[in-house]
Amino acid sequence: MKKRILITGAGSGFGEGVAFGLAKEGHEVIAGVYIWPQLTKMRKEAESRGLTNLRVEKLNILDPFDVAMAAEWDIDILVNNAAIGFGGPVCEIPLDLVRRTFETNVFAGLNLSQKFIRRFVDEKRSGKIVFVSSIAGLAPVPGLGAYSASKHALEAIAEALQTELKSYGIQVQTINPGAYLTGFNDTMAETSEHWMDDEKNFFKKDDLDKLVQPILSNQNDPQEAIDAMISIIPEFSGNFRNVFPKSAEALVKEVQEEAWDYKVS
Repeated sequence: MKKRILITGAGSGFGEGVAFGLAKEGHEVIAGVYIWPQLTKMRKEAESRGLTNLRVEKLNILDPFDVAMAAEWDIDILVNNAAIGFGGPVCEIPLDLVRRTFETNVFAGLNLSQKFIRRFVDEKRSGKIVFVSSIAGLAPVPGLGAYSASKHALEAIAEALQTELKSYGIQVQTINPGAYLTGFNDTMAETSEHWMDDEKNFFKKDDLDKLVQPILSNQNDPQEAIDAMISIIPEFSGNFRNVFPKSAEALVKEVQEEAWDYKVS
């Protein structure tokens, strides 16, 4: 059965690839993009591919006007994909950057989700909420701690929602990609250059590079994750948590197990 699916943050990266992929599969897709230039570019691309079932709309999830309009759209599945990230050590990162991260990655996504959840409940019909989280939401990444913290929060929210909404026929899932070469991770790491200063900060840039470079130098082809998401999102059954690649799932479980044996002295 074909679904009506809204994807936020669909102007680039995973969101863009998944929007085109789901539309190619025949689903009715609304691609919510952050800025107007993304909208124009994506509409032209959809037209060139003959994807009349891909509708591109301006949707900044922090803009009350955009959100109010989006809440009126008739969908079956909401995919909370929009996210931002700021790099740098948590011990010194400006709190304003942490707040911005949580406003986008946690509060804005929950706000939009609540609006559709209430609509599904009022209309007495099934629906689905998908949170695109990260393996960072299950295993913290030093040097990218603010982003990891926001994704940890999403994990808790998603688990609570899944239990709360089960009797209403509303499904909740998380998607937890590992490191993929979409440009997001590189941009997030680069943001630390805007505020870190070796003359002022005790945590030095070279030390931060040692933490994040292993991640940036071992990123996977994003098409693998996009294909997995295209398969997972339309289905109303499956795993609550979806981690890929499989090597990342094994790593997460190992890190979580080791956390029980951490010692301080």
